[in-house]
Amino acid sequence: MPVLYRVVLFHFCNQNLINSKYYLYPFERATIQTTMMKKLYFFTALLTLNFFAMSQASDPAAKTILDGVSAKFKTFTTVQAGFSYKVENASGKALSSKTGNILMKGTKYKVTFSGQEIFCNGSTVWNFDKAANEVTISKLDASSGMVTPQKLFTNFYDKDFRYLLNGEKTVKGKVIQEIEMTPIDKSKPFHKVYVQVDKKAKTIYSTRVLENAGNRYSYTVTTMKTNAAMTDAQFTFDKTKYPGVEEIDLR
Repeated sequence: MPVLYRVVLFHFCNQNLINSKYYLYPFERATIQTTMMKKLYFFTALLTLNFFAMSQASDPAAKTILDGVSAKFKTFTTVQAGFSYKVENASGKALSSKTGNILMKGTKYKVTFSGQEIFCNGSTVWNFDKAANEVTISKLDASSGMVTPQKLFTNFYDKDFRYLLNGEKTVKGKVIQEIEMTPIDKSKPFHKVYVQVDKKAKTIYSTRVLENAGNRYSYTVTTMKTNAAMTDAQFTFDKTKYPGVEEIDLR
């Protein structure tokens, strides 16, 4: 799947997702706003680190590839992507494996991942926790620096990483380009991010993060469909479809 890279997540708590000390620990629980989104924050952080990696010492060839992915994303009116998520320890033993999907249309998006659902109609965000049957409602503040899926896949680059094109290889009949990313800030809880790009499709094939503690987090796009018809109603939380849901309105 190509565009899985757009799989999302946005920091709904007045923090920049990439700079959050929580984003690599999706199962921790902090505030009401982050509790339901931890896994998704981590996911988006991983899938989009590649788009935040720009520094003067970076490889121009890698930048050309990332710019191409960004330009390709801008041509899509809608995106529907499925992804798989896996956590391994330092020995390569699988610790967790899950799946999810994302829908995007303009400034709207919906993310479903491991019992969590996030809806955004462009102005309001609903975070639904299935296990707790609880939805947290917050206002989308475009001026707050909040990271949204749409920003992650355009020219929203950062200067926190150095990146290098490692080369090409063939995976399941596809020519894959691998970009190695290293954080400039050595206090980060990870030391490497590997992004694989489908050369022909100009979309992200997979993302892998190596944590300092030894764990490895991987996301792979499994399916993708673009420019499909989507209604605005798909991006708004309809409480009538969730009997007994508790609402926490933070607006």
